[in-house]
Amino acid sequence: MNRFKMISIAILTILGVIIILQNTEPVETRLLFLSIIMPRAILLMGTTLIGFALGILVSFFFQRKEQPKELPQ
Repeated sequence: MNRFKMISIAILTILGVIIILQNTEPVETRLLFLSIIMPRAILLMGTTLIGFALGILVSFFFQRKEQPKELPQ
């Protein structure tokens, strides 16, 4: 199982690097009233990181256990 995880991480890392290296041309991105020109690779990394962070926050929200209410004495 541990070996499977390491191989999966290595494959995903290699795929990520390939995607980033193939997307270096600049693109214009509009964010509300701003217009930003950046390489597509940075845009892809940024959206991936935002999605990852949101996924973690949502998983913490759903895994949060309610504290048992104490009965009044």
